[in-house]
This record gives sequence, C-alpha cells and structure tokens, in this order.
Amino acid sequence: MFPVPMLTVLEAREYRTKRVKDAKTEAQKEIEEYRKKKEEEFKKFEAEQSSGNKKAEDDANKDANAKVKEIEQAGKKAGAKVVEDLIKTVMSPYPEVPDKISRED
Repeated sequence: MFPVPMLTVLEAREYRTKRVKDAKTEAQKEIEEYRKKKEEEFKKFEAEQSSGNKKAEDDANKDANAKVKEIEQAGKKAGAKVVEDLIKTVMSPYPEVPDKISRED
C-alpha cells in the first residue's frame, strides 16, 4: 500500500485531527460548565438583591401607613376646629391691600 513513512504521516495527521476534535469538545464542556456556574451565581445575586429591595419596600410601606394613620388621627382630632375656622374666615372677610399694590403709591 503506502510506504512506511507515509503511514506515519497519515497516522500523525489522524492523531492531530483527533486531538483537535477532543480539545474542541473538552473546551465546549468547560464553556458550558462555566456558563452554568455564572448563571447560578447571577441568579443567587439577583435573589439576594431583590429580597433586599423587597425588605426596603416593605419598610417604606410601613412608614407610609404609619404617617397616614397619624394624619387621619390629627384630622379627626382637629377637623371640626379647622372647618369652623375656615367657615369663620370665609364669612367674615377683612379686606387688605396687597403689599405689592401698596408699595406702588
């Protein structure tokens, strides 16, 4: 068939081709493992961050609800007086010249 040196060259080419294919397959496996690892890290990081945001949001809602209740209590406590003062002021006008007009004289 082929002389001995030619077989060696063909075998070397086949061996090299096989090594390149094996290296490529191994590199693909490593890339997939790395990608999976990074995706898991990202999901973990995302979960930690969103839980922190959720806690901050819950705290803000608690504070807002407390302020609303405080305002409602103040309204119940002084609401009648505010309405009375408002009606009194509207019903008994006291005319005043605005500062801007009085300075033009």
